[in-house]
Amino acid sequence: MKTIAFDTSNQPLSVALFENNHLIDQRETNVRRNHSTQLLPFIDELIKQANWTPQDLDSVIVSQGPGSYTGLRIAVTTAKTLAFTLGISLTGVSSLALLAMNVTDTDAIIVPIMDARNQNIYAAQYQWKSGHLVVRQSDQHMNIDKLHLALDTLSQPIIFVGEWQRFEEQLRELFPTANFAQDNLPHAANMMNLTADSTRLTDMNDIHQFVPNYHRLSQAEADWAKAHPEDQGGHAYVEKV
Repeated sequence: MKTIAFDTSNQPLSVALFENNHLIDQRETNVRRNHSTQLLPFIDELIKQANWTPQDLDSVIVSQGPGSYTGLRIAVTTAKTLAFTLGISLTGVSSLALLAMNVTDTDAIIVPIMDARNQNIYAAQYQWKSGHLVVRQSDQHMNIDKLHLALDTLSQPIIFVGEWQRFEEQLRELFPTANFAQDNLPHAANMMNLTADSTRLTDMNDIHQFVPNYHRLSQAEADWAKAHPEDQGGHAYVEKV
């Protein structure tokens, strides 16, 4: 079983190859460049270095969100295209769970954070149980005050991972006993370990319906809702991918 996995949910870009669940190779970058010009060359280079062809692939894993709208659209569209054209399976994983995978050997509550702009964040709660990363609170769009309410009653230690530096002053004031991870970048090498609890899509119709998990309205949808307050039907006027 040959698998390619990639994450472009934010500024970092990470691509990995697996064979029979074992990591073969990985390539990463964390520069402010356009993922639309980087992702496919990374994929091509890794496949060639492994002496594979695209037709050798059996499955693709992609970070489905939350994160940057543009980054998620690029990754999900690329993953769907590979799955459809090659006739292989497609699996989506949480980009916050991928960050949480950086924190191991702890019983603490792991809180991955992404900057959602306008003083908002994407955050969740994860914890290791019997060697398995489990969800304590699902991925959400919120602000620091709401995060504080969610974590304030916990008696267990807390570890923040991800883009916590952008909110460091507030977090250290609100959570004086919390710890902060040193490795805060997503690694595609960890994506295979997240697929056990994810849905593996093999039907082409299901793959066509696969969309990013933004966890909030896009700006276009928010603008539409503001301009049309009478329309509460929840119609999808903005295409997701």
